[in-house]
Amino acid sequence: MERKAIRFSSSTVNFYFDGAIAQLDTIIDRKQTVVITDEHVHDAHPKRFRNFNTIVLKPGEQYKVQATVDSVIGQLIEMGVDRKFTLVGVGGGVITDLTGYIASVYMRGIAFGFVPTSLLALVDASIGGKNGIDVGAYKNMVGVIRQPSFILHDPLLLKSLPENEWRNGFAEIIKHAAIKDAALFRELEAQELKRYQKNRALTAALIRRNALLKAKVVQEDEFEQGNRKLLNFGHTLGHALENQYALAHGEAVAIGMSYAARLSEKLKRFKDAARVTALLERYGLPTFAEFDKDKAIGVLRMDKKKQKDSINFILLEKIGKAVIQPIPIQELYEYL
Repeated sequence: MERKAIRFSSSTVNFYFDGAIAQLDTIIDRKQTVVITDEHVHDAHPKRFRNFNTIVLKPGEQYKVQATVDSVIGQLIEMGVDRKFTLVGVGGGVITDLTGYIASVYMRGIAFGFVPTSLLALVDASIGGKNGIDVGAYKNMVGVIRQPSFILHDPLLLKSLPENEWRNGFAEIIKHAAIKDAALFRELEAQELKRYQKNRALTAALIRRNALLKAKVVQEDEFEQGNRKLLNFGHTLGHALENQYALAHGEAVAIGMSYAARLSEKLKRFKDAARVTALLERYGLPTFAEFDKDKAIGVLRMDKKKQKDSINFILLEKIGKAVIQPIPIQELYEYL
């Protein structure tokens, strides 16, 4: 297990790469820890939760809401959890979002850490300190930015990952490559999903590379005043579609990236939109889809990235270089 400490504005996050969930005991005190997970993860790895205080939630984005937060807080009170406890989220992005948010508001803040179990959570959702919940169709409308104490990677947990969750994770990996890492983009073009699924060392190196890439972007702009916004490539339109059409996060982001790449052609003379969509398709992700643009624009009007009558859209100038482009919402409507 490799430990790498990364300092953010007011705290340090310890990344444990290529570790194992069994090593949690070396990081936290089991007696003062509550693990939060979901039914899918718990049922797939029952032995790993023995002797832990555990709260098991129903799986799915539809449960990333205030009612779930209230239920968990009620259970924490019943368990006698105080400020010396640590919450550990073991699961995908929904679990890490919920755990970080609950830990941030319970008793005005207790410690928390993550053991991501999905590829998407390993390379994206667990990193950066964004924790929160959805409100209706509005993704992550309520939340905080607060860093976990640690993130422990256990690659063996990916063995039980369904095929669609592998594709989900690669949407975020492709996003990182498109905005910040042209060499990674070329590597992904030369590889294929099955190769990563079969080669643990190759996958571990890919996860580490993406985790550190995102951590560096967040380090430089933790509270999203500047370049952290680049990580929203594909998410602006993607989030407007995700909950409305019950899409997986990676599917929604892939569709969002496809439209953003095409829009980059119009507004930034980007020449490789076809490469972006081809790479998404190579990893089994959707690209273009029919949707109600009036409903999508309606959601965008309440997006956190909106400023007055414009929204900050992330476009590509070239592979590996993204820019923030304010676009009037009415203009975006016409482009769509």
